Formats: sequence, structure tokens, C-alpha cells
Amino acid sequence: MEELGIAVLKIRDILLVTISAEPDDLTISSLQKKVLEIMERVQAKGLIIDISTVEILDSFFARTLLETAQMISLMGGLTVIAGMRPDVAITATQLGLTMESVICALDVDRAVEILERRHVKFGTNNER
Repeated sequence: MEELGIAVLKIRDILLVTISAEPDDLTISSLQKKVLEIMERVQAKGLIIDISTVEILDSFFARTLLETAQMISLMGGLTVIAGMRPDVAITATQLGLTMESVICALDVDRAVEILERRHVKFGTNNER
């Protein structure tokens, strides 16, 4: 499932989205719809957005990430943003972006651990 610089992989009940190093606005715009549709179709419990290759984070991209995480939450899933580079974190802070509502992890391995822990702890109770 890859198009426009976005790859979506399913690992058990988790979706892993990787984004190209320099995504354009069209790629970023298609991110939300594509991820939400796949999330529903495969009934994933969580989403990892791997931005480890991303070198520049503008306000549009950051807002799209945050909105996507909120939408996934409304669908009953949990989002973890993984692999934020130091320069990207600095830029996000300088833009005044807060990611309080989003869980971040240093890398994909840690993101998977977070989602597995949260799913075991909360996931099965939410479906009753």
C-alpha cells in the first residue's frame, strides 16, 4: 500500500506509516484520508507515523499529523509519532507547536512497545 511517498504496512493490529524525506503538500493532504480508510478497513488498534526520514516540518505538515492523531483517537485507536529528528523537534518548538495530545517515541521499536503496552492495558476493555 504505497503511493505519493506514503507507505502503509500492517503489523498485527498496528499500522505503520512511513513518510518520504521531503513530502509535498499533496502527499501530506492525502495522508489523513488514506490512513483513516485503511484503519477502518483492517480494524487496526493503533497507528505509528514514522517521520525519521523527514528533514523539514512546516506548520501544515505538523497540523496534519496532529489532526490525524485526533481522528484516529475518535475512531478508537492510538497514534504514536516515531523518529522525530532533533532539527525537526527544534523547528516544531519554534513554530509554537505543542504535541501534548500525541505520544512520541524515539524510534519505531519503542512506538510498537508503547502501542502493545497500551493495547494490553486498555484495548480489550474499550471494546465491551
